[in-house]
Amino acid sequence: MTDSAPIKQAQRIQTSFINGIERKALVWLAERQPRWMTSDMLTGIGIVGAFLVGLGFVLTRYDIHWLWLSCAGLVINWYGDSLDGTLARVRQCQRPIYGYYLDHTIDCVNEAFMFIGAGLSPLLNFNLALLAFILYLFMTINVSINAHLKSEFRLTYAKLGPTEFRLLIIIACIVVMSFPSLATYYSVNIAGIRTVITTLDIVALFIIVLLTVIYIASIISDARKYAAIDPPKKYKQEK
Repeated sequence: MTDSAPIKQAQRIQTSFINGIERKALVWLAERQPRWMTSDMLTGIGIVGAFLVGLGFVLTRYDIHWLWLSCAGLVINWYGDSLDGTLARVRQCQRPIYGYYLDHTIDCVNEAFMFIGAGLSPLLNFNLALLAFILYLFMTINVSINAHLKSEFRLTYAKLGPTEFRLLIIIACIVVMSFPSLATYYSVNIAGIRTVITTLDIVALFIIVLLTVIYIASIISDARKYAAIDPPKKYKQEK
């Protein structure tokens, strides 16, 4: 039996607006974690944060100010989800196979809590929430394929990463709580069908369209690069 080939870690490509500040903050936090804190525990904290995000959205059925719980959940999710890998790197105890598997598996669970919770709230159409979730899964699959094929793990698109999106959601929640009229329902006629939408539905549609354009552009760009690396072969007819 031969030894298995060493696992080559994909290069992390992080070009978000606040990447420099965030990286320093995460290293600072990792260096000050108690010795009993582990990366797996931080991953669990991230799950709790994601659950609180979804729960806060659902509870807006009773009071719009439950969005404060969602805001707190986003901060907790950032703390656990962003710090688990940093802690392993600072302590030099990375587990590239296990860590990669766990991180991406849990990410999908976390996003399910958030998107479905938002869709179950009166603030966002459930179908739009599911569409955004599907788009997120598409982009996650694309990132994983690129990590396998060219050892590049892209964390950002168009200078926007997970942290920027968390900040945008927090800002949106605070704005909605400050101006409740933004949660007002509007009745519109779409293709002869009377539909009820909210202001956040319109914002969500804009974000979905933007992410779709970014996703399609990324696929075209990646496909061209792979075509150059792996050009078509001439068919050799057997004599």
